[in-house]
Amino acid sequence: MPIHFAAARCASRSPVARALARKAVRRAANDNPGGAGECGLEARVLSAALRHFAAHGLRAAEEAALLAERAFRSGEADTCRWWTEVCHKLDRKLALDLKRRMTLQDVG
Repeated sequence: MPIHFAAARCASRSPVARALARKAVRRAANDNPGGAGECGLEARVLSAALRHFAAHGLRAAEEAALLAERAFRSGEADTCRWWTEVCHKLDRKLALDLKRRMTLQDVG
């Protein structure tokens, strides 16, 4: 039976040592344009939608749609647009249906 020479491995480069070594913790990078200081309309709507969801739970989208309809009937266009955007963040399909209904009421 032939004898083969197996060179000793360096303990720091062994597969076991590499598997057990702690990896460097990488911090999450902010890939949003403008960085964390940006507080545009999109961020404000998302924040409002999350707060609205926290207050109303799974009915939050329907509540936002009701508030948008109420604002539409009273002629408050900015408030209506705001609640429609909040509704859109929570339930896109319901918001599109809401916009369609308000457009039909506006034309009719």
